[in-house]
Amino acid sequence: MILSNMIGMCISLLVASGLMCVQAAPSLMADELPSAEPKMIIETPDGDQEETAYSGSAPIVAHFTSNPVNVGNYEVRYEWHVYMAGKADDPYLVRYDRDFDYTFVRSGTSMVSLAITFTLDGDTVQYELAEPLSVTASESVLNIPNAFSPNGDGQNDVFRVKEDYKSIIEFRGYIFSRWGKKLFEWTDPAQGWDGTCGGCDVAEGVYYVRIEAKGADGRRYNIRKAITLLRGYREEAQGGGK
Repeated sequence: MILSNMIGMCISLLVASGLMCVQAAPSLMADELPSAEPKMIIETPDGDQEETAYSGSAPIVAHFTSNPVNVGNYEVRYEWHVYMAGKADDPYLVRYDRDFDYTFVRSGTSMVSLAITFTLDGDTVQYELAEPLSVTASESVLNIPNAFSPNGDGQNDVFRVKEDYKSIIEFRGYIFSRWGKKLFEWTDPAQGWDGTCGGCDVAEGVYYVRIEAKGADGRRYNIRKAITLLRGYREEAQGGGK
């Protein structure tokens, strides 16, 4: 049985927080009906941000909460759909949890919709998020510098990938001496090599870097490159960066 079978003339209500498809008796006020106030929280380097649409570099960590209200004794069924923009009929993720976390690792725009069914004594109230939430992950970028100068001047003291990197979801880097000895290994593109091995400074000269990485767009990076370590280099003396 649905609410349209209840005594009295039925009315349709539109709730501002989202599309509320409801059949209700006149005696049941809109503010008494179950509803929801969904939120998307994105983890960023500057702290968590509440968003309805977010664009950034993958991986993007997101927390989704349904925040039901006026539930009372209703039984609740949640259905989240995550799909690429323009493909609402082909979700790549469906979740039936009240809240869930997800890490976006593919480039492009993903849409997140929510439908909730509230049931009480055979009567139902349907809620659907009016506008899907969206998460856009950029295409990947990964560039490597030619040199660095670990001399303690606070400028270019660590060899790392250039700061414009984006949407790198897998990463592993290696530093080798000219004789093929591995001196350093790292897995976070934000980190890098400080020009030491075993706690001691290595000599100036040429070293070799190998980077193996994967972008959110599926691009594979397999970089092998010679780099120069310059301990006597001073940015102030040279009038700019390298």
